[in-house]
Amino acid sequence: MTASPLPPISGREADLLRLVQAPGPSSPPPPNRRLGDIQSCFACALHMHQPTIPAGAEGELISHLQFMVDHPDEGDNHNAAAFADCYRRMAEIIPELIAAGHHPRIMLDYSGTLLWGLEQMGRSDILDALRSLTCDPQCQDHVEWLGTFWGHAVAPSTPIPDLRLQIQAWQHQFAALFGDQALQRVRGFSLPEMHLPNHPDTLHALVGALKDCGYRWLMVQEHSVETLDGSPLPQSQKYSPNRLLARSSSGAEASILALIKTQGSDTKLVGQMQPCYEALGLSRQLLGDITIPAIVCQIADGENGGVMMNEFPGSFQQAYQRLASEPGDGPATVAINGSEYLALLEAGGIDPAAYPVIQAVQQHTLWSRAGDPPNPESVAAAIRELKAAGGSFSMDGASWTNSISWVSGYENVLEPMQALSARFHELFDPWLVEDPSLTSTPHYQDALLHLLLLQTSCFRYWGQGTWTDHAREIHRRGLAALERAQQVRELVPAS
Repeated sequence: MTASPLPPISGREADLLRLVQAPGPSSPPPPNRRLGDIQSCFACALHMHQPTIPAGAEGELISHLQFMVDHPDEGDNHNAAAFADCYRRMAEIIPELIAAGHHPRIMLDYSGTLLWGLEQMGRSDILDALRSLTCDPQCQDHVEWLGTFWGHAVAPSTPIPDLRLQIQAWQHQFAALFGDQALQRVRGFSLPEMHLPNHPDTLHALVGALKDCGYRWLMVQEHSVETLDGSPLPQSQKYSPNRLLARSSSGAEASILALIKTQGSDTKLVGQMQPCYEALGLSRQLLGDITIPAIVCQIADGENGGVMMNEFPGSFQQAYQRLASEPGDGPATVAINGSEYLALLEAGGIDPAAYPVIQAVQQHTLWSRAGDPPNPESVAAAIRELKAAGGSFSMDGASWTNSISWVSGYENVLEPMQALSARFHELFDPWLVEDPSLTSTPHYQDALLHLLLLQTSCFRYWGQGTWTDHAREIHRRGLAALERAQQVRELVPAS
């Protein structure tokens, strides 16, 4: 098998920025529904991911799904066919429910490495199914894509300059598969592992990059955020929009709308459609002196575990049958997608500035120690003092579970990752000032590919061994790609 061609992860930066920053189409409100007709709603998202690993027959980069197919007797690899079916099955379920007179909604979050892997494997059946969900006018109002990091990187430990590269690489991949108009409709963002940074500069850079790249809202795990006084979110704020405030160590501020992912990471919550049944028991939420529909927002792996593989399709369909059986008089509970919900509120005259303000966890503790106004030196000193004092203070962010660290014990991955990033930017940043078209060249894209892949969360999830060995090999190849690019650079006349 020959080496796979490079994925479409760069080369159209200016073009795509103009596209996503332009006023784009917004999702319409649910059919025959007005804001006052809705008591509560629920929004479900399916997260799909397979990493890219250097494990082909000749050591080439392949999808882990391909590895599962090639090694069916190892671990849970026998689930490869079931996983593949999960990646395409919504293209069957959604049209069936529409034909039956229902109004289904689903949000999709597919990593860039998975989308590229499906291309590498020649799985046109899956990609065509996703294209029908994305581009067929019958399905567009029912399915919302969420942006994410191309390489499934965990944001808190990703080098700050690479956050934007991860975001833009996914946009390139998505547009190449489904078209520019489809990308223009992608307004919500899903962080891999639901891992929200709480270091001021990382969070500020993330929010700034998201907004620059056209995103209007972000899904966050409820225990990864707090109120401005450091308290956990009250119940009412979990079921309504919030504004996530990011303040850098220099005092600069940026904010983005946030929908709260409630409860834990258990796939049973989506697999058995718990958000629907929770929403049925909720009343409208008070926002200032008005009320708005409550929203239950939840995301789960779309393919991982027996519940999602086996129970979810039936549960999803049963939920819509239950909604159809509810009494027709009075405000109703409906399925909705994130951008659709926010558009519905805005169409009802609600100013997003009215939403309550939240911040990442530990921010109140940090700002109380750093002084006002803060500066990089006072923030760094406050972080050192708070860490030295012990307790639960951490600048590692928070994810869907705090029982797993993507930092502790992974110095053998993190240090090479940081070094590769520094070398990448040292070489390419000045070069890009001279020649912005550099991002469309193979030597840039090859180096970028390995930079993004090395940041994949899987290499710091499964413990030391095979997965950290994969990271070591990707790092080695990334250095070699930079060396080749350096040789090209030396042949380019100085401007």
